[in-house]
Amino acid sequence: KPVTARVQLPRAAHTGGLGNAQTKQLQTAVSNVEKHFGELCQIFAAYVRKTARLRDKADLLVNEINAYAATETPHLKLGLMNFADEFAKLQDYRQAEVERLEAKVVEPLKTYGTIVKMKRDDLKATLTARNREAKQLTQLERTRQRNPSDRHVISQAETELQRAAMDASRTSRHLEETINNFERQKM
Repeated sequence: KPVTARVQLPRAAHTGGLGNAQTKQLQTAVSNVEKHFGELCQIFAAYVRKTARLRDKADLLVNEINAYAATETPHLKLGLMNFADEFAKLQDYRQAEVERLEAKVVEPLKTYGTIVKMKRDDLKATLTARNREAKQLTQLERTRQRNPSDRHVISQAETELQRAAMDASRTSRHLEETINNFERQKM
């Protein structure tokens, strides 16, 4: 019975990189961000829309006050015009609030939809690579049991396992980097 050489292969998915518990934790974190940031985005967007509608109604009110002031005595007209002017200034602040919220809050929250999809794809690629590595390992063990003397087939299986292990290691490292960036962006 010939002895087959055993090659030591990297085991990124099992000993290095991200473990299954970490992967589950990342999936939970991505799902939480997707759920809560989506809700925050919708609520902030609704708030901005309502604030903009309130600003529009106030502008109508200013126009109506000015129209009424035009029909009154000079003293009352001056008071109404001053009031309308001050009220219009308040609406300028409201407009600035709408623009700032849209630019600084709503838009950044919108980008998380795309970011979350990319992180899900990264997680999926990592899990696929790990599953492929496990499948190749099982196939190698099966090949060794069935054909212990066929070095060529065993060598091919070892090569495939090595490729799968390297791919799993690479995708795990990539996932770790992107998740670290993701966590920094959330802050």
